[in-house]
Amino acid sequence: MNAGRAKEILESADVVNVTYLGHPVMIQHVDEENGTARIYEKKHPDIEKTVPLSSLHESV
Repeated sequence: MNAGRAKEILESADVVNVTYLGHPVMIQHVDEENGTARIYEKKHPDIEKTVPLSSLHESV
């Protein structure tokens, strides 16, 4: 996923399905400079991770 799309999803009022390694996640923050995003799994909202934007996938 590119940084622009990740930011659109983050700022959107709509629910957009995003996965990381096949797990549904929510995006907390996008770091364009480093090409990363801070995310958490929907099942484990207390555990945040910083991951490469390229590992995030928007599912239809």
